[in-house]
Amino acid sequence: MASSLPSLPSVAGTDPSSSVFDAFRISIAKRIAEALEPLTLEQAYAGVDYGKKGEDFTVALPRFRLPGKVDELAKKVIDQFQADDFVASVKHDKAFLHFQLNTTSLIRETLTQIHHLGSQYGYNSSGKGKKVLIEYSSPNIAKSFHVGHLRSTIIGAFLANVYKTCGWEVISANYLGDWGTQFGLIAVGYEKYGSQEELQKDPIKHLFDIYVKINKDADTDPEVKVEAAKFFRRMEDGDESALKNWREWRELSVKKYEVEYDRLNVHFDVYTGESKVGQKSIDDAIKRLDEMGLIDDHEGAKLVNLEKYKLGKAVVRKKDGTSIYLTRDIGGAVERYEKYKFDKMIYVISSQQDLHVAQFFKVLELMEFPWAKDLVHVNYGLVQGMSTRKGTVVFLNQIIKEATTVMHEQMQKNEEKYNAVEDPEMTSEELGITGIKIQDMTAKRYVEMATVAHRDDHLISIFSRINNYTFNWDRMLSFEGDTGPYLQYAHVRLASIGRKNPHLLPLPPPSEINIDSLVTSAHAREIAFLLGTYSDVVKTALKTHEPSGVVTFAFRLSHAISSAWETVIVKGEEDIEKAKARMWLYESARDVLAASMKLLSIRPLERM
Repeated sequence: MASSLPSLPSVAGTDPSSSVFDAFRISIAKRIAEALEPLTLEQAYAGVDYGKKGEDFTVALPRFRLPGKVDELAKKVIDQFQADDFVASVKHDKAFLHFQLNTTSLIRETLTQIHHLGSQYGYNSSGKGKKVLIEYSSPNIAKSFHVGHLRSTIIGAFLANVYKTCGWEVISANYLGDWGTQFGLIAVGYEKYGSQEELQKDPIKHLFDIYVKINKDADTDPEVKVEAAKFFRRMEDGDESALKNWREWRELSVKKYEVEYDRLNVHFDVYTGESKVGQKSIDDAIKRLDEMGLIDDHEGAKLVNLEKYKLGKAVVRKKDGTSIYLTRDIGGAVERYEKYKFDKMIYVISSQQDLHVAQFFKVLELMEFPWAKDLVHVNYGLVQGMSTRKGTVVFLNQIIKEATTVMHEQMQKNEEKYNAVEDPEMTSEELGITGIKIQDMTAKRYVEMATVAHRDDHLISIFSRINNYTFNWDRMLSFEGDTGPYLQYAHVRLASIGRKNPHLLPLPPPSEINIDSLVTSAHAREIAFLLGTYSDVVKTALKTHEPSGVVTFAFRLSHAISSAWETVIVKGEEDIEKAKARMWLYESARDVLAASMKLLSIRPLERM
């Protein structure tokens, strides 16, 4: 995008052509560096932060650790300051310098960049040439999609979207729980309770019913578990007669899950699982551990002693010789690196599995795989109290069905709008799913306890505990406050402006739009400023792996738009130049709000 602003020096890690505020920050940093020698431009840039309480950008002078009093340093900057097309003013408040941007440039440059970049606005190339594999969701086959898998699915899909937006090649992997002694149990149960007709009708429900029944049998008859263990042993040994039914169950389960994921707007590049880990990889892992002297034998079982790392003892092979979850994870990680040569691999797994994941990562590190340092565990707390409104513990499809019903009832209250919706059932389901997702992603994964400085001139946040959250039906389905339905409503209102003012479309090129009426509007300035922050919101999400920051941005933008409706009007505005400028602002806001929603794997609605 060719800018009308004066040229600026370059700063490593910035790209004004894709992040408009980089240019404004460089302009501020240039002033700081020139006034406060020997401070470099890069050092000054790192100190330019977003301001608070109406200030655009703020610089905390003590962070530079320069000789002299703060007041004297501030005076040097202020004495040399001259307003230009980038920055309008600066003021000094104790240890801080506060900078206000030139409003005309802020609005025009931001809206023009959104116009030129279109759906690529907010994207960056920081991950160009890098590959990340993200494992998430990972339900157990032969069981319905439980609400317990929801957070992993939502967070994982978000991470996949963020990494793609930052230029990474992303491989989304669903590592199914499709192996283990429970499948020996289901196999024994299927011989007793199985029905091919019921299996074809609803495979997951039928297999789950069998699992429940055979578990009850096992409670009163110990022989059931003995038979199940024998059956699984046959599966591990590759007995085709033992594997035949299991293969069908897996295939039918994956097909059913794909339908559920499509409803959630989640898509995987590969469906893998414990069963897909080759026996050779598992045996090679055990052999390598043995050769490195890392294995202890304990009553026939093999384990790795991790007590000096405060991680207990990790069993890698059971007494009967069968592999366990940890061993299959190790073998699977080795296979993945050999196949994908990833630069990073992320596991999105509940905090309940923290010990297991820590043992897994530590064992790979002790095995001296150089890529072990590139493994990341993104964990999360529990969803507490997630049940139907009647209080029964449920599977996800029940939650979605109930949320859809409530949303449909709400939509029917306005007959005129309801009749204008092309597919009310789909729309009400999307509203319900949005409510579920937003409530989940509003909750931060961590509670931040402290922030300490400085490592490489960056503040480091210390997170002390995982944050659980309590599921709330009323909050989730409300159209008021910071909820999913409210977010969809904000987008629908923006989408309606074009329909209500067709005479203004298509808009002329940005250079031909007179923005004087926007420059004098505090509401328009606030919206434009928020739009300019979006690329930074994306970069922060990449660093923190937190969806809550993107959710907060979407709500702040929605609230700013809502505040502007009464004064920054389009329909009924007689001055056509004003109307076009305002239409440009709202169209830009719509594009960016939609982008933030898509980052959260939410489908923006056009009507509701």
